[in-house]
Amino acid sequence: MVQVNSNYLKLKAGYLFPEIARRVKEFSDSNPQVDLIRLGIGDVTEPLPLACRDAMKAAIDEMGTASGFHGYGPEQGYLWLREAIATGDYQNRGCNISPDEIFVSDGSKCDSSNILDILGEGNSIAVTDPVYPVYVDSNVMTGRTGEIDKAGCYGGLTYLPINSENDFSAQIPREHLDIIYLCFPNNPTGAVATHKQLAKWVEYAQQNDSLILFDAAYEAFIQGEDLPRSIYEIEGARSCAIEFRSFSKNAGFTGTRCAFTVIPKSLKGKTLKGEQVDLWSLWNRRQSTKFNGVSYIVQRGAQAIYSPEGKKQVKQLIDFYMENAAIIRRSLSTAEFVIYGGEHAPYVWLKVPSGMDSWEFFDFLLHQANVVGTPGSGFGAAGEGYFRLSAFNSRSNVEKAMARIACL
Repeated sequence: MVQVNSNYLKLKAGYLFPEIARRVKEFSDSNPQVDLIRLGIGDVTEPLPLACRDAMKAAIDEMGTASGFHGYGPEQGYLWLREAIATGDYQNRGCNISPDEIFVSDGSKCDSSNILDILGEGNSIAVTDPVYPVYVDSNVMTGRTGEIDKAGCYGGLTYLPINSENDFSAQIPREHLDIIYLCFPNNPTGAVATHKQLAKWVEYAQQNDSLILFDAAYEAFIQGEDLPRSIYEIEGARSCAIEFRSFSKNAGFTGTRCAFTVIPKSLKGKTLKGEQVDLWSLWNRRQSTKFNGVSYIVQRGAQAIYSPEGKKQVKQLIDFYMENAAIIRRSLSTAEFVIYGGEHAPYVWLKVPSGMDSWEFFDFLLHQANVVGTPGSGFGAAGEGYFRLSAFNSRSNVEKAMARIACL
C-alpha cells in the first residue's frame, strides 16, 4: 500500500474556508428559503474591468488566427506584462525592480506556498498571529512543524501576536529567525505598516540574514501616498525580501487567476555547506520545471490594468469596495461594536460580543442575521475573540447585512 504524506494528518480538521462552507451548506440545506449574505471569504463580486475584458476578447481573436496563435508561453510570464508591472508598480514609486525579477503566476496563494520548494527545511519560521492560514498550513504540509497543541499552535513555528494592545503591529523578535511572513495591508486585521515599521523589519532581516516573505496582495486598497505599498520602498529590502502580489482583489481576477512574485537577483541564500546561492535562479528553475505559465489571454487582460482606461476602472472598483468597508465600519460603530481595519483594506476586524467565542458568533450571525463572516480563531489562536467581515459584495447586500446586524 502506498505511503501517504503524514504531515497532512497534523492539519486541523479542515482548512478555515472549507469549514465555513460546510457550516453554511448545512444551514442552507435545512433553510433553503433563507437569503444568505456572504461577507466571509474575500471573493470579489463586481465584473472585470472593461479594459481587461476588451483585451481578453482581442487576445481570443488573435488565438483564432495562424499568425496570432500562442502555445506555451514563457514560464516567467510574457515580457510585455512584466515590463508593465515593473514600471507601473515599482519603478514609478522609486523601487529598483526590473522586469526579469518578476515572475507571473496563477495566484499569490500558490506562490506563498510554493516558495517553500526552494527553501531548506531547517529554517526557523515566524508568522504573525492571527495570520492568513495558508502560511501555516503549507509549512505543516511540508514537514516544517511539529504537532498542534491545545491552543491551536504548531510546534516549530514562532508566533508573533498582533492585537489591539500592540496596535496590530508585531514586535520585532529578540531571537534569530530565518523566515518571517509579513502581510500588509494585513489579512485578516486590515492593519497597515508605516515606512518606519517596515524599515525596522528590514533592519532586523539584514542583521540576522533573515528572509522576509512579504504578501502585498491588498496594497491597492491603501488610501493616500504616505504609506508604503511595497517592501522595496524600504532601503535594503532587495537583499532580504520576496514580495507576492495579486490581481485578484484590485482588478477582480479571482476567477481569472493572475498574480506575480518578485525575487531580486541580489537576494541570497546558503547551502548546508554555507555556500551562497541566489534565490532568483532557484525559483526560476522551480517555475520552469513545475509551472507552464499563465495563459496568453489572461496575461493580455492583466496588461490592460496598466492602461489609462484600466487604471481608471480599477480605481473605481477599489473605491466601490472601500465605500462598502466604510458602510460596515459606520454601521458596526453605531451598533457599538469595537472595530478595527476597513480604512486601508477591504476587511473590517471586530471584537465579538462578550460571552461568545468567534465560532459561536459565526453561528449566531448565520442563524440570526443570515450573514456569513469569518471567525477570528480560524486565523490563529490570537484571533480568538475577533471576527472578520469582508467588503467584497454588492452595495445592496452590504447595506442589507448591516441592517440585519443592527436589529440583533
